[in-house]
Amino acid sequence: MTQKLLEIAFRFAESNADRDGVARTSIPGVTVIRETVPGAMQYAINRPLVALVLQGRKRVAMGRETFEFGAGESLLITTDVPTVSEITRASAAAPYVSIVFDLDIAVLESLVVEMGAAPWAIGQAVRVDPTGPDVADCALRLMALLERPASLAVLQAQLLRELHFWLLTGQHAGAIRALGVVDSHAQRIGRAVARIRGGYAQVLHVEQLAAVADMSVSTFHEHFRTITSVTPIQLQKRLRLIEARRKLLSEGLMVAHAAHSVGYESVPQFTRDYGRLFGMSPAREVRMVRLKLASTA
Repeated sequence: MTQKLLEIAFRFAESNADRDGVARTSIPGVTVIRETVPGAMQYAINRPLVALVLQGRKRVAMGRETFEFGAGESLLITTDVPTVSEITRASAAAPYVSIVFDLDIAVLESLVVEMGAAPWAIGQAVRVDPTGPDVADCALRLMALLERPASLAVLQAQLLRELHFWLLTGQHAGAIRALGVVDSHAQRIGRAVARIRGGYAQVLHVEQLAAVADMSVSTFHEHFRTITSVTPIQLQKRLRLIEARRKLLSEGLMVAHAAHSVGYESVPQFTRDYGRLFGMSPAREVRMVRLKLASTA
């Protein structure tokens, strides 16, 4: 089963991956990742997702915790958390291949209602486990439909729903279930995170975020840090820096323009924050990327 899933995912990625090794499918929230060399550090604030690794190995760090995993294992992220990741095993002969499925909160809500009362809890936001056979089987049937577009249009919604069902019955069902419990702390903090994502370049007012989550400021701070591992201000800063880096390296913006576009008023402060997160100044990283591109041209 796993080998067949790898073959289908690899075939799709070979034809559709961009220069970063990302192949977005026509299925909502489903992406194939393929990389032929161990990669540089990747910084992100992931939305809730499950990533099935089919070949190669990867390392993901969240705060002081580090998770290493490979073929036959799945990475589960149950809330919006800052992560630093690195592909540690990949080659032209055996590329790193994984399938990423975004967790759909609306689908989880519907399933939680249908499945009835069961324990749920806020647990560890990032975890690694062996990929369950039911999840792998459902993923195989879903990915196979990419080569049968007419069937995909009819069947993809029910297969995505089935995938969420198997995740809700797996080893860490409690944490996933919390995402589908209407008005749970996870959902309330999720609303605040969505507000930060949508306005990361604006001045952040914690009181407004607490109101979005329908919590007092003190309760909001406590639950926000428990669920996301960072404070609202830290999350906003990470979002700003990640987006500024993308604009610098992908769009070619000047350092000052990138800083101002994400809400920084002080370019020196932006440069200091950038260096602390990414390990070098923005100007130096831009130079290094340009030199690398020139050497491979």
